[in-house]
Amino acid sequence: MRLLTTTLAVLLSLAAGADAETLVGVAAPLSGPSAILGKQIEAGASLAAQMNNLTIKAVDDACTADGGAAAAREFAADKVNVVVGFLCTDAIEAALPILKDAGIPVITVGVRTESLTDRRAKTGWPVYRLGPRGDDERNAIASRLTQLWRNDLFAIVDDGTIYGRELAETFRAAAEQAALKPVFVDTFRPQLDNQIGLVGRLKKAGATKVFAGGDGDDIAIMGRDAAQLNAGMTFAGGENLRTPPDAVPYAVGTLMTALPEWAEAADPKVVQAFGAKTIVPDGYTLPAYAAVEVAKAAVADAASSGKPLAEALTGHDFATAIGTIRFDAKGDLSQNPFRVFRFDGTRFVPLEVK
Repeated sequence: MRLLTTTLAVLLSLAAGADAETLVGVAAPLSGPSAILGKQIEAGASLAAQMNNLTIKAVDDACTADGGAAAAREFAADKVNVVVGFLCTDAIEAALPILKDAGIPVITVGVRTESLTDRRAKTGWPVYRLGPRGDDERNAIASRLTQLWRNDLFAIVDDGTIYGRELAETFRAAAEQAALKPVFVDTFRPQLDNQIGLVGRLKKAGATKVFAGGDGDDIAIMGRDAAQLNAGMTFAGGENLRTPPDAVPYAVGTLMTALPEWAEAADPKVVQAFGAKTIVPDGYTLPAYAAVEVAKAAVADAASSGKPLAEALTGHDFATAIGTIRFDAKGDLSQNPFRVFRFDGTRFVPLEVK
């Protein structure tokens, strides 16, 4: 019994010591045009550190290659356990070779560049992405709308931009693979006062569901014009529908594929903790908070098991304020974070999929 008690005391002591000694680096643009976003990261990481008995070291990476490299050298000199943050590709790509040599893993909350993790086998960079990849939005649109509209007559249109066309083409290819064919495919002229002509052609083709690769103003106008023609159409778009349209409101029922509003989806106690400090937990605030939670859990796991920190970060579930986080072998999230939302006349709410 004495041996068991002594062993338990040692383990508890080690766990407490691991927390107290854990130093988390925070890399963010704290100056320049992206400073407002960097301050969100700093605020989220700071509160997470306070609530989890950790120490952080925040460094301005300036969203530049020089800034990222300088921040990495500072983190290496201070022997931080893990770095969280980074919003810009130039900064993180300059930092990673230095952090790799120092054996310091990185959890980025904002860099979507696909090659960052796709090149892991070649670069060996210890990077983990707590946020979406660049292709997550279009892949989510493709998979979820293919499922939702499998029994509907649907159309696919885009505004001719690279962004709009990539969304539309990815959806079209996924539909084709699922043996589904749109009744109408076209490119529309954006930023018009009305889209009556396009809606008329969609109605003639029999479309009841329409994906539009374009901006929110165009999709709002399509919804208005469809209602005027009694076309009975539901329009859908990507995450840029988060920005309210300038003049015409979205039609009720408009679908949007986007990231959740983390303040609405997060642990209410954590949201209240931010409120108590008069901090609005928007943008990257809650993802940064969650990144610190992941860092703490991984450091503790590595300390207790004796395995490398990179191994502790891979293939394990981490309970965080914004839900369960799990990284795959490349360092990407194991599940696509994009969800489908429906406009209820006032705001976008999560779509209940039957």
